[in-house]
Amino acid sequence: MLSTLARAATRRPLTVILLWVLFLLLGFGLGTGVFGRLSDNVPEVPGTESERAAQYLDRTDPTGESITGVVEGVAVTDPGLRGQVERAVADVRTIAGVAAVPDPYTTRGLTAEDGRALIVPVTLKGGLDDDAEERAVDAAADRIKQIDAPEVHVSGGPLLGKQLGERAQQDVKNAELISLPVVLALLLVVFGGLRAAALPLVIAVSGIAGAFLALFAFSEVTDISVYAIQVTTMLGLGLAVDYALLMLVRFREERRDTEDVVEAVHRTVAAAGRTVLFSGLTVAVSLTGLLVFPSVFLRSMGLAVAAVVVIDMLAAVTLLPALLTRFGGKIAPAKTRPEGEEGRFFARVARFATRRRIAVVATVVPALLVLALPVTGMKIEIGDATQLPSSTEARQLYDTVDAHFPAGTGVSPVTVVLKPGTDAGTADRIRALSPTSGSRQLPGGATVVQLQPSGRVDGAEATDLVQRVRDIRGGEPVEVTGPAARLVDFRAMLSDRAPWAALTVLAGIFALLFAFTGSVLIPLRTILTTLLSLGAALGVTVWVFQDGHLAGALGAEGLGALSLTAPPLIVAIAFGLAMDYELFILARMREARQRTGDDQEAVVEGLRRSGRVVTCAALLLAVVFGAFMTGGFSPILQIGLGLTLAVLIDATVVRMLLVPATMALLGRRAWWAPRPLRRAHERFGVSEEAAPRPPATTGV
Repeated sequence: MLSTLARAATRRPLTVILLWVLFLLLGFGLGTGVFGRLSDNVPEVPGTESERAAQYLDRTDPTGESITGVVEGVAVTDPGLRGQVERAVADVRTIAGVAAVPDPYTTRGLTAEDGRALIVPVTLKGGLDDDAEERAVDAAADRIKQIDAPEVHVSGGPLLGKQLGERAQQDVKNAELISLPVVLALLLVVFGGLRAAALPLVIAVSGIAGAFLALFAFSEVTDISVYAIQVTTMLGLGLAVDYALLMLVRFREERRDTEDVVEAVHRTVAAAGRTVLFSGLTVAVSLTGLLVFPSVFLRSMGLAVAAVVVIDMLAAVTLLPALLTRFGGKIAPAKTRPEGEEGRFFARVARFATRRRIAVVATVVPALLVLALPVTGMKIEIGDATQLPSSTEARQLYDTVDAHFPAGTGVSPVTVVLKPGTDAGTADRIRALSPTSGSRQLPGGATVVQLQPSGRVDGAEATDLVQRVRDIRGGEPVEVTGPAARLVDFRAMLSDRAPWAALTVLAGIFALLFAFTGSVLIPLRTILTTLLSLGAALGVTVWVFQDGHLAGALGAEGLGALSLTAPPLIVAIAFGLAMDYELFILARMREARQRTGDDQEAVVEGLRRSGRVVTCAALLLAVVFGAFMTGGFSPILQIGLGLTLAVLIDATVVRMLLVPATMALLGRRAWWAPRPLRRAHERFGVSEEAAPRPPATTGV
């Protein structure tokens, strides 16, 4: 397949380039429409009690979602302000699709005790289609914002998703403006020429276009989370640079051995292209674990990110060869260096690790386990507006309410649906769980009871309240929904499906690594060392964002828990990225072993030839992730920090020290496989094809 792609790219390079240009136009044209379709409904899990109850309310409740306005900065008793508010309330009540707008001056709890703020809640009618709901929300928000006061903020409900989508779009633009120039500067240092440095950015832009287009396609059939746009874009950008870097380094080496550009491209695709292919497959397989979970969010993220990885992989093995065919003759070959000079630093590190293999393992493994310790106390929550940057509308509304109203004001209640036939005593015991509980009748005889938790929307008080309702109801036809109930169900879903997700990923990774190496011990060693680096990265993320250590340095706060989006995405993506660097190194080790037959020297030679590429790739990926962390959105900060640490720890401590040390401990046994599997690999497996080389080594 790779040889076919290489021939197509070299025979018709302009056609290949033109097809990719059309793809870019489609991605940056049609694909950017996804920004208007983003959702903040992360914790919904089809089939759970909380989701069934929510769907029941959607069908039967005459009231729908709500938005909230808050006015601050002028005494609420000011006659001018009161007149404006009352006129605004009257106008909003007349908007099509609005069900109710209570008067804040006559409704208890809507004016602050300090007299400096008031709340205007707007409840929409149930059963509105998307267009009608959007028109009602926009009209209500615009009218409330016409109130003349120092601070007027409107958010919540469907408006929150729209605001987050706009913020996500701005964050992506800012991250691209920051990361692309820095990446270009670093590539100039690596390659020493603008042509070679610019090509990875062309592939990176293709990755961004692919991210937009993949998300837009998935938005046609499922909800796309607001988190998806940053995660897929950052990963698409980072992996595109990684793959292009690997291919260009190999191309310059091949150019050293042949003046024929087309032949150099063919050799590059046959060798490095094979590594890119397996690397993309391993990342995609790592993400298949997310498909095991019934959560729409996790499944859509897994599919979208996997699609972006495949697009990056295809760009690296089709578009880049076509570009090299047209412009590769102007890219300088790698410099010839005396024997032993190329990668001298990495060779020294590898020799140290192989000679002191027991000491390295005995030092590195406990250190990584210590960094991973905070994972044992990890908590996950949906979170509230404190996760958002202070400049966002939703955060400003939250801060205003928090400053002027009692704790718990505005917190979403635990919603209990008492269906017809519920015992009166059971209903009374449920109502007694909250002194401020309220209830209303639904058409058909059901009753909705809303229990107000004393703490955060998804704090311990709220989740305990959910569990107490479920304990009290027994066999009665009672269901619980709301954010806290969804969190309880989401946690249960993660606990139930995580072992199956892990088994799926590990089995897939093992099969791919066996196909790549022909060994059964190397895949096991790779999985164990990767889990160490992953645990360390996740542990530090918990220490920073959950426990609050050094969070301020990142412009964040210690929130007492991680966002429920962060751990599964960090684990799935980081595991795949770690496989990238492992394959980069194993490819060179296998080449050296096939050429020399010396297992010990193959380990050193593998690090010598791949160390610089792996280090540069990790640094570039860290730059991309760091640029996306400038947005200040806590879940993205958590994901960005977790992935950055995972990449840096894996590319340095694990791949440069632990990999050569463990390979030396295994010795020749590292490449062992039972005879039946060895025969199967010889027949069906795929391995790196090394082009013949002169004795001199080459440099980047």
